[in-house]
Amino acid sequence: MHTSVSLKALALLVFCCLSTFAGAAGKCERLVATGNPEYPPYLWRDPQSPKHLIGANADLLTLIGEELGVKIEILYTGPWSRAQDEVRTGRVDLLAGAFLTLPRLEYMDYVHPAFFVTPSVVWVNKDKVFPYSGWEDLRERTGGTLVNNSFGQQFDSYAKANLNLEEVPSLTQAFQKLLLGRTDYVLYERYPGVALANTLGMLDSLETLEPPISSEGLYLTLGHNSACNDAWLRGQLAKKMTELTAAGLPETLLQRNLERWKVQQSQVVAPPPTQDDSQ
Repeated sequence: MHTSVSLKALALLVFCCLSTFAGAAGKCERLVATGNPEYPPYLWRDPQSPKHLIGANADLLTLIGEELGVKIEILYTGPWSRAQDEVRTGRVDLLAGAFLTLPRLEYMDYVHPAFFVTPSVVWVNKDKVFPYSGWEDLRERTGGTLVNNSFGQQFDSYAKANLNLEEVPSLTQAFQKLLLGRTDYVLYERYPGVALANTLGMLDSLETLEPPISSEGLYLTLGHNSACNDAWLRGQLAKKMTELTAAGLPETLLQRNLERWKVQQSQVVAPPPTQDDSQ
């Protein structure tokens, strides 16, 4: 009887140890990520598989997943505003690139360090350029931006108190409104803006003003409501991100995806259908 009890106790101890180890190794073998689909060369819809996102951010995330032994699928979930909602609600685990803001901290954990620093600029109609040397010159004018977009906490706070910004679901709409004279300027990141304006045939009609309104770090984030959000995963993501950024890998991936985007556009691949404004 004593031996039987001892064996049961030992078996229970072994089971508990194995369970603890399994928990420490992460409870999810698959993660789902999403992000801004109008963000080349960082992120855009795959012409060959429109349900997925590709780009420098996606490549980095896929590599991190491979090193952790976790499959990470980067899916298109709609416009940038919808992508953020998917992470906020827990339907999607990760955002493949977001600026750090106070509202987002309420529903996402940020993985440090940032893997890119990207400048955001003022886009204007080339025929309607106005004097600009800083934020104050945007007052008394109407600007355009994407729904739920951010340019860093400092600028966001200033814009909320001082600027008139109209939000639309897509950059295509924002640029169209600008060229139609319905807005005076559009706020968006420089490199994705150039890539998309060129694809839309609008680049020659647009101009960017200096200096940038902000230059913000781009982070990987993990939703608070993700079933996979645990200490092990947060720690491993931060460890791998630190290693890869120190090795200069994000910049390598960025240059590779700049060329990838250019090649795709030169092949005149028809863009995947966009979802309607109701999203």
